[in-house]
Amino acid sequence: MAEKTNVMRILEQKKIPYQSYCYTETGVVSGEEVAAALGQNPEQVFKTLVTVGKSKSNYVFVIPVNGELDLKKAAKAVGEKSIQMIKQKELLPLTGYIHGGCSPVGMKKTFPTVIHVTAQEFTTIFFSAGKVGYQVEVSPEDLKKVIRYNFSDLLVE
Repeated sequence: MAEKTNVMRILEQKKIPYQSYCYTETGVVSGEEVAAALGQNPEQVFKTLVTVGKSKSNYVFVIPVNGELDLKKAAKAVGEKSIQMIKQKELLPLTGYIHGGCSPVGMKKTFPTVIHVTAQEFTTIFFSAGKVGYQVEVSPEDLKKVIRYNFSDLLVE
């Protein structure tokens, strides 16, 4: 791989084994296209969504790329009355990441993070390496060494 991202540096610092993938040449954007371009199971490839609760607290949800976040389930998972997606322009100042390159690892601040329950079914999951065009593959167990998270059912049925 040509380039190292901050996410990869953090994983290496914590001595967490990971596999990195680059798909910059493919021109694909959506998570499902990324999974297809890399020959990965879309249920094993996760996207990182940043939300804001009624309390004005921010939360991170990590869900399969082929799923849609159920805002009611997400709010319940973090004990909020309601939550909504943050505005795209707020993403970079809040997390340090741009849309399409947001990773649950290495954000500017630590936010409560919830990963969809299906991640437990896989020995490894894929998510953004913190830059558009780059993915990392990490075991959910190893991910606990870098971020604190819970599992919950987060998807629209």
